[in-house]
Amino acid sequence: MRVAIVGAGLSGLVAARQLVEAGVDVTVVDKGRAPGGRLATRRIGDATLDHGAQFFTIRTPAFQRQVDDWVDRGLVSIWSHGFVSDDGHARYIAANGMNSLAKDLAVGLDVRCSTMAFTIRPGDTGVGAAAWQVVIDDGSTIDGDAVIVTTPLPQAFSLLVDSGIELDEAMIRTDYDRTIALLATLDGTPEIPAPGGVQGPNPDIGFVADNQAKGVSAAPAITVHASASWSEEHWDDDLDDLRALLIELSSRWIGAARIVEAQVKKWRFATPRSPWPDPCWVAPGGTIVLAGDAFDGPRVEAAHNSGLAAAHALVG
Repeated sequence: MRVAIVGAGLSGLVAARQLVEAGVDVTVVDKGRAPGGRLATRRIGDATLDHGAQFFTIRTPAFQRQVDDWVDRGLVSIWSHGFVSDDGHARYIAANGMNSLAKDLAVGLDVRCSTMAFTIRPGDTGVGAAAWQVVIDDGSTIDGDAVIVTTPLPQAFSLLVDSGIELDEAMIRTDYDRTIALLATLDGTPEIPAPGGVQGPNPDIGFVADNQAKGVSAAPAITVHASASWSEEHWDDDLDDLRALLIELSSRWIGAARIVEAQVKKWRFATPRSPWPDPCWVAPGGTIVLAGDAFDGPRVEAAHNSGLAAAHALVG
């Protein structure tokens, strides 16, 4: 059995590992330069900044098993149990930045980055021919008896236009909130209260993180996620204007420190507004599966479990 997976974020990598362990021949493609999706980490000088997912929690046995393995190998640790008070749920972070978890999952897999899928179409007819072809933007193809698509749903819909697969109308209409992030390295400690995270402090800011306090950065550095409404309003602003506005919004947490370098990152498909209630979606015929963090909630755990569900949909 050959399976092609489009998207090397958490869902795609988890699905790939499950399938490979079941003896399936798997190829993963992703348009990015490295696997991870929103498990994203950037290095600026001596600083390390998570600029996508900031932490994750555990609520299911399936994800608990994965996190236990990461803990045993020293890849993750507990950051806090809440940002205002202890709510009983540990917030976990990756010791070397969230992207290190994607790199760990990708070890031993056939992951082809900087490879953009253009469309998914039925394969050639004939004995031994694959059911599907994933067409790459350079004209090459990857054959698969099944395909798992873990991209944001609008991109998945575009990929499947030539497939003959009819998607659920509600799924096609799924929209996403946007997020604009400020990544700033500093010459001193920011004024972010312990444990180093502030969640939803005002209508313009969604989250503020002290990457050094988290334990992922050797140098002072903050990540500021603008709120969905602010990001939508300013999405098309000039990049320099965006940087200046975000620095102004973040001034209370920057405090007396001075900015050494500031960068802006945009997430077009940050958070699905209406997550699909099931962990994945299987097309009639059972050989096209959609998965990702748009399924069962926009959380790291949901993305992980969606990848498991996608793999189980193909091999049981």
